[in-house]
This record gives sequence, C-alpha cells and structure tokens, in this order.
Amino acid sequence: MMRTDAEIRSEGLRLLTKALGTVEAERFVALLNRERFDYTEWRQTQWDTETVATLAQRARAMQMKER
Repeated sequence: MMRTDAEIRSEGLRLLTKALGTVEAERFVALLNRERFDYTEWRQTQWDTETVATLAQRARAMQMKER
C-alpha cells in the first residue's frame, strides 16, 4: 500500500528530528526552503568520491559506534 504525502512528510520529519534534534531538523527544512535545491541532482552526485568498499567501511564504523 502506498503512503499518502502527509504520512511521508510526518515520517520524514520524525526521522529528521530523531537524527538531528528538533532545532537542527527545523534548520534543515528552512535551508531547503530558502535555497534552490535539486534533490535528484544531489542524490546522483552525493557519493561521487566513494566506492562500495568505502561506504561499507563507513557503515560498519557507524554500526560499531552505536553499540
């Protein structure tokens, strides 16, 4: 079942707040609204300098920190 826009927005804000805290999540949203931002382009170039191996290494390091 496909989620509604409201459900996606709500979940996105919940996750942002969990990851960044309330103040920084609000700043992030404000930055997106203030600046011209092409999310699709950003996602396509986000990991240009990374390889699968380096991303996996970073993910394992983050996982170890959480334990």
